[in-house]
Amino acid sequence: MAAAEVHRSLARGLPVRLQRFFAHNPPAAAAAANGASSASIVPESPDASATASTLRKTSKLNPFAPHKNPITGRWHPPIYSLRQQADLVKLAKANGVEELLPFTIKSTIEKDRKRVEHGLRVKGTGTGQRVKGHEWERTLKGRLDKRRQAMLDMPKMIQEWKLRGHGRGWKKWPR
Repeated sequence: MAAAEVHRSLARGLPVRLQRFFAHNPPAAAAAANGASSASIVPESPDASATASTLRKTSKLNPFAPHKNPITGRWHPPIYSLRQQADLVKLAKANGVEELLPFTIKSTIEKDRKRVEHGLRVKGTGTGQRVKGHEWERTLKGRLDKRRQAMLDMPKMIQEWKLRGHGRGWKKWPR
């Protein structure tokens, strides 16, 4: 009982929003410590007989994931939207209890895993890819190469002009 009391006192120090979330969706570690598994069959009352009519299946669904109703076959959206999930993850991370939240794509661990798996995903940053950019940016390298080559060929061009003349009736350079 002492450990449970310590956990309760720590939980009281959390923001109200996290307290409310954990009251409705207790962490798996807390549920296992209380002796209940996430998909166990328990009687509705302690004195009820263990018949099929008095047993109910308690399967705790992830409130961050959509789920399918087994009877109707219809999908139900997650209880918390992606924005709400992100807010809860930020709040839990700030209070050091992020690992107690159910799985969500907004968790830091999942975001890091995706970053490692997919990289930055900025178009053109992969191997052999180029960022589209503006036309002047795309053609800049070619223009600079042309300009550099023209500067290297400049002495030869000057020599040809001196030998051939300008071609517009100008005085030809002496040979």
